[in-house]
Amino acid sequence: MFYPTFRARRIRGKEVFRNMVRETALSTNDLIYPMFSAFGKGIRKEISSMPGIYQQSIENIVAEAQEAYELGVPAVILFGIPETKDAVGSDAYAEHGIIQETIRALKKEVPKLAVITDVCMCEYTDHGHCGIIKDGDVDNDETLELLAKEALSHAQAGADMVAPSDMMDGRVMAIREVLDNNGYKHIPVMSYAVKYASGYYGPFREAAESTPQFGDRRSYQMDPANRLEAVREAQMDVEEGADIIMVKPGLPYLDVVREMRNEFNLPVAVYNVSGEYSMIKAAGKMGWIDEERVIMETMMSFKRAGADLILTYHAMEVARLLHKGYEAGRAGRCGCP
Repeated sequence: MFYPTFRARRIRGKEVFRNMVRETALSTNDLIYPMFSAFGKGIRKEISSMPGIYQQSIENIVAEAQEAYELGVPAVILFGIPETKDAVGSDAYAEHGIIQETIRALKKEVPKLAVITDVCMCEYTDHGHCGIIKDGDVDNDETLELLAKEALSHAQAGADMVAPSDMMDGRVMAIREVLDNNGYKHIPVMSYAVKYASGYYGPFREAAESTPQFGDRRSYQMDPANRLEAVREAQMDVEEGADIIMVKPGLPYLDVVREMRNEFNLPVAVYNVSGEYSMIKAAGKMGWIDEERVIMETMMSFKRAGADLILTYHAMEVARLLHKGYEAGRAGRCGCP
């Protein structure tokens, strides 16, 4: 069937029909908002490379999380900036560490908001790597013990979900076992199953103060050239007990998001990372793009690729736009409820 018998524009001609046949929908239920919790009081420090995103002390985290929840954002994911750092990242698993105290405050003040925690060591180590250093590299198996301790401490503080981002082999199994053995079988694990060694993380390292003090993370994060390895990585995490698998970064790896959707029947998350956020913000500020339109088009690309959940610094902006019934591309609602 071809022109003139078939005319695709017949359906595109009226908004009502465009809305009726829309294949992909976006809603606030898809969003997870990353937040940076800093030790101290009265802190609300804008991250220079991420306009609109802040390092915040706990009382300000609570206030913004409440605003996000009222906009319909159902979950946040927490990253911590501790008072002190050391070689073994002690604050990561301390009973009164920055994330543990932030969890308690959020569950007290915004109890219906889902609190997810990033489980990694890089924000807490003085060397900036994701685990114990031996012979100039991260020792995989010793690091597993600390990651398990960190995840357990988050669950004990009241976290609703833990999300290991370290890329150590076997970390999902280690975390699942320690949670199950301590009465937390109900806590889901969202694994950063496919995390690439990416240049798109630059602004995050300012936000989390986690730049490596030597070398880089290519010995444990994935080579951007590899697609089949992503399937193997995700398969290992699924077999170890992951409840959700994540791809990070997002936009340069939409093919991998689709690969995850095709291969696995678990929920798939995607992280719209700091560099992606900052590029849109910079281009919007310069007037080179229609910022709102590009934000919503980006979100739709994640959903169309197969993601169920989107971790994004745009979460509150997206929620506001959805509530306004924003028209993506000025051509029909963006799957808004």
